[in-house]
Amino acid sequence: MRYLITLRATNQPTTPPTAELMAAIAKLGEEATASGALLDTAGLAPSAHGGARVELTGGRLAVTDGPFAEVKELISYAVYEVRSKEEAVEWASRFLKIHRDNWAGWEGQADVLKIFGPEDFA
Repeated sequence: MRYLITLRATNQPTTPPTAELMAAIAKLGEEATASGALLDTAGLAPSAHGGARVELTGGRLAVTDGPFAEVKELISYAVYEVRSKEEAVEWASRFLKIHRDNWAGWEGQADVLKIFGPEDFA
């Protein structure tokens, strides 16, 4: 099963990410890649830097350029190939714990979403 995990920052400290945080993220990424679980990952630019939202409401399309008004900024994603939702949740939890332990004041959330595959359709 494949899962998309998105990461949103809800509180960004004014200090830059620590070297320890970056090293811990790299180590977790290496572990996830070596296990065959991590398929793809990347950081995302803030919505103010070239972002746009295309919305369909009442039969009309509207395009809004970033930045978006939400407090929670989507900052990265990862795609995992795992045996269960619980395994995907475990990877996401480990990633958030690394932030908690290595960047004081950072807060965020990870959404774990199943990616449909052929097995999901009769």
